[in-house]
Amino acid sequence: MAAKRTIGSVLLERLHGLGLRHIFGVPGDYVLTLCQLIEESPIQHVGMTREDCAGFAADAYARIRGIGAACVTYCVGGLNTVNAVACAYAERSPVVLLTGSPGLAERVRNPYLHHMVRDFSTQKEVFEQVTVAAVVLDDPLTAEREIDRALMALMRYKRPIYLEIPRDLVHAPIEPSAYARPLQEETSDPAALAEAVAEVREMLAAVQKPVLLVGAEVHRFHLQDDVSRLAERMNIPVASTLLGKSVIREDHPLFVGVYGGLIGRDEVQQFVDEADCLVMLGSILTDIEDLGAHSPLLAEGRAIHATADAILIKHHRYEGVYFEDFVRALVAAPMPSFSSRPIPAHRSSTLEAPAATQPATLSGLFSHLESRLDEKMLVVADIGESLFAGADLRVHKSAEFVSPAYYTSMGFAVPAAVGVGFADPSLRPIVLVGDGAFQMTGTELSTCVRHGQAPVVIILNNRGYGTEREILDGPFNDVHEWQYDKICDLVGGGVGHRVGTHGEVVQALDAALADKKRMHVLNVLLSSADRSPAMVRLAKRLAKRLSLGKR
Repeated sequence: MAAKRTIGSVLLERLHGLGLRHIFGVPGDYVLTLCQLIEESPIQHVGMTREDCAGFAADAYARIRGIGAACVTYCVGGLNTVNAVACAYAERSPVVLLTGSPGLAERVRNPYLHHMVRDFSTQKEVFEQVTVAAVVLDDPLTAEREIDRALMALMRYKRPIYLEIPRDLVHAPIEPSAYARPLQEETSDPAALAEAVAEVREMLAAVQKPVLLVGAEVHRFHLQDDVSRLAERMNIPVASTLLGKSVIREDHPLFVGVYGGLIGRDEVQQFVDEADCLVMLGSILTDIEDLGAHSPLLAEGRAIHATADAILIKHHRYEGVYFEDFVRALVAAPMPSFSSRPIPAHRSSTLEAPAATQPATLSGLFSHLESRLDEKMLVVADIGESLFAGADLRVHKSAEFVSPAYYTSMGFAVPAAVGVGFADPSLRPIVLVGDGAFQMTGTELSTCVRHGQAPVVIILNNRGYGTEREILDGPFNDVHEWQYDKICDLVGGGVGHRVGTHGEVVQALDAALADKKRMHVLNVLLSSADRSPAMVRLAKRLAKRLSLGKR
């Protein structure tokens, strides 16, 4: 006898079919029935310490596996995840937010139930602003179709969706029907696609110094290998945005570097800016990239900009052409090949190492870290110096670099490491996090210990918010100093290191990397005045921008 199909079971069946194997969450009474159903399914429920952390973990998981999910209770749980879901929306990460809500029957008797804010639709209305589909599964007759409609939006746009189930409908049966389950991607209009590719080919045939600028969406749509083949066949140099860092392996001979108007190295900036055609694939234009409407390349129609939102070539917009189809069509089409050009050399860790007795510094720490990175490590960077200094790291081959580089939400890295650990256990997370960000979400180290994960967590302890200090200093940027190296005693696992000199940096990092079975936490004591080269570049360019704005 076939198992009864219910709203909850059909939902979990669909998620499992799309490759989801873990759901991150925090229980609450309105979602306990769904949590129990998850426990009985092939999907593992991973309990987190906070709802926003569940969202960040699901985001990082989605960036690796192509889909992630968080499960939280009504309003007090759901609204606590808004920031994490907003981050996933801004950075094109396909996260499913599952939430319970008061049962339909109890709403009749009690118009005001605990956790409510305004009315029963308030939470859904909030999430409509930061998702591509927000659905309440309150009717067994339409639930299956609504689930598939939302999941189609998730797959099409690689952005979050919201699914709410009243708690008395989790086990509501779905009757067999003639509804076919069309979980298939839409395809591009063939004529429009052919015309778009032809215009690209014609455009490139007339230039000599094109540059390919790749962004995060290349990774979200799993097009890394396709884009690499395109670059190699055309012999075209490739730069990445900061959010797209490591989309193309950074030891590739055609890789120029990370392009960012505010933080990129001068030689990379100059190389990209001197291009006579810019082919942007999956790149989100932000103030970090500093390539907007006033760019000569865009204004003069010397750019191709393709994302999940639109395909723009010169001054033309192609309707009915989808990003994934467009990229693969470029790879398959005959394209011109270009003469080799000298590209900026990577500033590898050739700087003379500080003496072992000298105080720990950002340059010494990141130089030694880069020398130890390999293809089995994945760098997870929080914002601030963790991101800016990390931008100059060269990650290798299949290694990844995960960060909230556009939305820049503090507290991302530690819970993201949990998500990464479940998404691909073969990769060891190297977590870069400032002391301020760690104090927000560092409790998730207990989740790492609980599940036997072994990240290397490097805390940049400069006793405050370094980025804000650089913009405008004041006592409001100071953070009370914790004894971070003792956090392992608190959570009951792992090894803590107090690191004050460069010799201790080398010793602690090497010991952590050699011990693959246990979590290691490095409390790296830094001067509050220490700045990475990327931070210095950011400050100078911001100052220049502000001075020009005053004229």
